[in-house]
Amino acid sequence: MKKIIIAIDGFSSCGKSTLAKQLAKVLNYVFIDSGAMYRAITLYFLQHAVDIHNEVEVNNALQQISLSFDYNASMGKSDMLLNGENVEERIRSMEVTNKVSEVSTIKAVREFAVLQQQLMGDKKGIVMDGRDIGTTVFPDAELKVFVTANILVRTQRRLLELREKDKDITEDAVRKNLEMRDTIDSTRSISPLRKADDAIELDNSNITREQQLDIVLNWAKERMK
Repeated sequence: MKKIIIAIDGFSSCGKSTLAKQLAKVLNYVFIDSGAMYRAITLYFLQHAVDIHNEVEVNNALQQISLSFDYNASMGKSDMLLNGENVEERIRSMEVTNKVSEVSTIKAVREFAVLQQQLMGDKKGIVMDGRDIGTTVFPDAELKVFVTANILVRTQRRLLELREKDKDITEDAVRKNLEMRDTIDSTRSISPLRKADDAIELDNSNITREQQLDIVLNWAKERMK
């Protein structure tokens, strides 16, 4: 079977990364978490008090950033490295979560990340999830999946994840954050979140992770023949 590129897009907390990781493991493909890349850039900006409205500061900061992934054998996944330092835990903080959509709207940031993502896909055999993978990063991907789920389901999923680190986080705060990110991601002028014309939509509100994987795996195998 030929190697292909699988692009998975969708709103926050739809389970895109979970699906992408499962697919990569089953197919022995490389999983690339584009969201982690934007989170790492956001973390750097926060750490260095970069004024995201100042084009010179943003461009200078991007020149100081090196992003890479390191396979974590104990966890069975790749961790995000920022300038050689493992920042996987820090990029999942609420501070980064509240800022990442805004940082992701910056033209220079998107160009910086997209170029690195496209280089990673040169040899194919990758699964990448994000918000503009099928529309901007890999418009010629052999399989494009657009994942959706209703806001109540997404809120509960995100709440469970965040409460492992912050027991005081409220359901209302999580829902409002998701709604804010949905608006920013969908209305930004550069590479807005949208379903590619040739993407297959998958609503996973009422199916299990295993069922979701089986569905998309069949789609992938059809395109690998």
